[in-house]
Amino acid sequence: MEQHRTREPRIPSSYGPRGASAQPAGVYRAAVAPTASAASGRRQAPVVAALRGLPRPRLTGLGTGLFAALSMVFLGFVDDLLFGASAVFFGVMFLPVSAATALWVRAADLVTAPIAVPIAFALGTVPVSGGTGGFATQAMAVVTSLAMHAGWLYGGTLVAGVIASVRKIREMGRRQAERDAEARAMRTARPGDGLRGATVRGPRRG
Repeated sequence: MEQHRTREPRIPSSYGPRGASAQPAGVYRAAVAPTASAASGRRQAPVVAALRGLPRPRLTGLGTGLFAALSMVFLGFVDDLLFGASAVFFGVMFLPVSAATALWVRAADLVTAPIAVPIAFALGTVPVSGGTGGFATQAMAVVTSLAMHAGWLYGGTLVAGVIASVRKIREMGRRQAERDAEARAMRTARPGDGLRGATVRGPRRG
């Protein structure tokens, strides 16, 4: 009697061991390059990431003065309406305005930041000074308010001055590094300049 051969069922190539994903032939997974943070194994601090995400406009000297003045006048009206001309609120809000003024001014007008900040503070005290009547009465109220808030005024001006000074020093260092890089590039581009003008003399004939 003839025995019929039984064919074993073919297992498709897409089937594999349990847990393995099926992939068609000719399809390869691209290797994903690790990011800089993953390669270094360090994560950025939330404060640094938040500061990098903030807008960084570059204001001129006039724009810096207008920004600081309008900000302090607005905060003065808010202080008068909501907090009853609170000196603490006005002084505390003056500090971030001073820092933003020094951070957002362009490098060519850094000197204007410490000058614009006290002027803006004086203009902002007009709504919170509580002066009534004519110009002389209002001016005396502003002077009295400046004398009472002198600590906040000096503090905000110091903040703006320190930030502007640090930015100026960094700008000078960056320019010096650029000049040094240009000098090195010029020296490497012309390596034979030092030998220019030198003549090679052979042995004298008798």
